[in-house]
Amino acid sequence: MLEFDTDPFMPRPAAKSPRRPPQPKPAPEEIDPVWLVKALATTVGVAAVCAYLVLCLLFYQGQWQLVLHPARTAAAPASIGGAPYQLLHFGPDESAIPQLTGWWIPAAPGAPYAKTTVLFLPAGDGSLANSIPTLSALHTLGLNIFAFDYRGYGQSANTHPNQQKMTQDVGSAWQYLTTSRAIPADRVIPYGVGAGASLAASLAAAHPAIPALILDSPYTDLLDIARRDPRSNFVPARLLFHEDFPLAAPLGTLRTPKLLLSTTKLPAAYRTAADPKTIAQFTAPTDALYTQAIARFLQSIAPSTQLAPSSAPIAK
Repeated sequence: MLEFDTDPFMPRPAAKSPRRPPQPKPAPEEIDPVWLVKALATTVGVAAVCAYLVLCLLFYQGQWQLVLHPARTAAAPASIGGAPYQLLHFGPDESAIPQLTGWWIPAAPGAPYAKTTVLFLPAGDGSLANSIPTLSALHTLGLNIFAFDYRGYGQSANTHPNQQKMTQDVGSAWQYLTTSRAIPADRVIPYGVGAGASLAASLAAAHPAIPALILDSPYTDLLDIARRDPRSNFVPARLLFHEDFPLAAPLGTLRTPKLLLSTTKLPAAYRTAADPKTIAQFTAPTDALYTQAIARFLQSIAPSTQLAPSSAPIAK
C-alpha cells in the first residue's frame, strides 16, 4: 500500500467556484405620462399665480397714476394775477433739504381780512400754476394766501405723489403756518380743490380750532374712475384700490362751518355733510359768482370767529 507524505502546512489549492452567467442590466423605469402632465400643469399654475400676484402688486403701487396727474414746472411766475408774492421752500426731510415749494401772497395793507390766511390745497392735476386765477380771485377779497405744490408737482421734490404723501405734505404746510409763521389756528381757513378737498376736510377734522372750511369741486368716485382704465380689468381693483381720498366720512361729522362749491352734479358727500354748511352750486360758473359766494360766506361767519378786520399786522 502506498503512502504519501503530506505537509499539513502546504496550502491547498482553492476550490474553484462555478462561474455564474452575466446578469442582464435592469431596464430603465418608464416615466408615467400622467405624472409628467401633472408636474407640468403644476409648474405652469404656480408661474401663473406668481405672475398674477406681481400684476396685482404693480397695480397697488402704481394706481396713483389713474387718479393723479402731476405736472412739473421749471420756473415760478412773475406775479399772481398782478399781486406780488414770496417764493418759499419748506418741509425739510431727514437730509434737512426742503421738499416743498409754496407761495405766500400777503393781503394788501388795510384789506378786509388781513388777519385771515387761506391755506390753499390744489387739485391732483397739473400744478399750482393752474390755480393762479383762483388764487388771484381769493386775494382780491382781502385774504392772505398760502399755496404750495405737493411732492411730485410743480417745483417741489421730484417723486411720485399719492394720498399718503399728500396728507403728509398738508401736515407740513400746517406746521409751517402755525409754527414758523406763528399764525393762530383760528385764523387759518383751508380751501381744497379736487383731491385737495378731501385733504382739507381731514385737516379741519384733526384741528377743531380751524374756524371755517371751503371745498371746491372735490374728486368723487375715484374707484369708478380707476375701473374705467383697461388695466383695471385684470385685477380685483375694488380690493386693491386705496387712493380714494375720502370725503363723506370727515364731512359727515365735521361741525366746522363749511362752504361747499360745485360746478357739476352735487356730490353725495355735500348732501350728507354735517351742519353748519352752505352749498353753492353753479350751472354756469363765473369768477364773479365764486367771489360773491365766498364773500358772503366770510361775512356770515365773521361774528363768531377771528375773521374780523384788524389793523394789527399778521405774524410772520
